[in-house]
Amino acid sequence: MTAAETAAREYDVVIIGGGPAGLAGGLYAARGRHRTLLLEKGVIGGQIALTELVENYPGVPTVNGFDLAQTMLKQSESYGMETEYTAVSALERTGDKWRVKTDAGDMIAKTVIVTSGAEYNRIGVEGEERLTGKGVSYCATCDAAFFKGQDVAVVGGGDAAMDEGIFTSRYADNVTVIHRREKLRASAILQERAFANPKMDFKWNTVVEEVLGDGQVHAVRLRDVVTGAESELPVGAVFIFIGQHPNTDFLKGLVKMDPGGHAIVDEWMRTDKPGLFAAGDVRQNSARQVATSVGDGVTAAIAADHYISDKFTHATVQPASAVAD
Repeated sequence: MTAAETAAREYDVVIIGGGPAGLAGGLYAARGRHRTLLLEKGVIGGQIALTELVENYPGVPTVNGFDLAQTMLKQSESYGMETEYTAVSALERTGDKWRVKTDAGDMIAKTVIVTSGAEYNRIGVEGEERLTGKGVSYCATCDAAFFKGQDVAVVGGGDAAMDEGIFTSRYADNVTVIHRREKLRASAILQERAFANPKMDFKWNTVVEEVLGDGQVHAVRLRDVVTGAESELPVGAVFIFIGQHPNTDFLKGLVKMDPGGHAIVDEWMRTDKPGLFAAGDVRQNSARQVATSVGDGVTAAIAADHYISDKFTHATVQPASAVAD
């Protein structure tokens, strides 16, 4: 064993990412009496930490997203999960374990659960970041109900933009779709539904130049890309759907991925590499909701528990049935 390997801390489970999937996985892994470490490079909670109100998490009618994440963190840590704030640069297989390379040094793990999530693509204009969670949203399923009876804007022209725009129209009085081209990229059936929706109208060849608001969105400044003319559209919210990208750079070339860079897993969140799991928004075909991410994290932790019990017979763990309670 090299000096570096001797110095590396060893864990049963290392979880990469402190969003709902990672926090839930950490709870189950730590409660299963595994030495568990959660690594987070930014803010605990991930995307939900930027959400003013979460009202679709079962059993919790309304809660601030940041507060929900902190409650999850405290619960997981109460069972012994350790937390460290650092970025992961690479994963390497070393014998029958994993080496997790981070800015704070290397860790050795029997299993790794990747819950590094995804980031929504931003427009990159003034006011967008400042008003995120205050009228700027990347999830209509999460936030559309807060804007009942208001006029809102949807930015994008693909399937996600049409899906979410149609969903938003259940609550908003009017939904203006802002698209930088003269026709949509969405599938034909979604275009038909959107065009037939009396609450939806469209601004073609148009981009958002600025999101306006003092503590809450009240309008967007627009520019016609053909004529250069600028205008202002009063809205209570801006829903942005121009794609997202999973945080999987450190997994490239290591596990199988779909064309979008999401890890391909089975029903137990197992990747094609032994002892390596992926859960939440980072995996293929995720529903991208807090509740489903929590379920993914729990599933991955139970699968990791089974893997450790089967692979490392000397490990002292509770029976799998106890972990699943």
